[in-house]
Amino acid sequence: MNLPDSPTAQDWSFFLETLTASFGCVTGTLHRYDPADKHLKLVAQLGIPPQLMPVIQSIPMGKGIAGAAAERRQPVELCNLQTDTSGVAREGARQTQVQGSLAVPVLAGNRLCGTLGIGKREAYDFTEEEKQRLIDLAASVADRLLPV
Repeated sequence: MNLPDSPTAQDWSFFLETLTASFGCVTGTLHRYDPADKHLKLVAQLGIPPQLMPVIQSIPMGKGIAGAAAERRQPVELCNLQTDTSGVAREGARQTQVQGSLAVPVLAGNRLCGTLGIGKREAYDFTEEEKQRLIDLAASVADRLLPV
């Protein structure tokens, strides 16, 4: 997935649409890390219900699936968001109607640039190969996600 050096909002949306389709997913989010307030700021989304948009615009480190992936700097997966009791998902996340979900940190070396998340309508355990592929895709765009 080729992106220009300075991607526009439309470029990021196309990237996310292509990526989610390649995983057979119906939702996706891409957030940029803002070190000033330690929040993840929404760059692009696909399939997120309008009522959740205010909630996902700015996510604190450690909160929700994306915030946990950013804080841990590791993939965070939920086989079924609808029945999960781990406490990782934020209240309201069930409104996405997503079950299988995966979020990975977007890293440039050791530097956190953001998070990339995908979701399926059905309960799903992502394979190690799928997790690694999403990590690799996230790393491939990390330098373009750095704050300008």
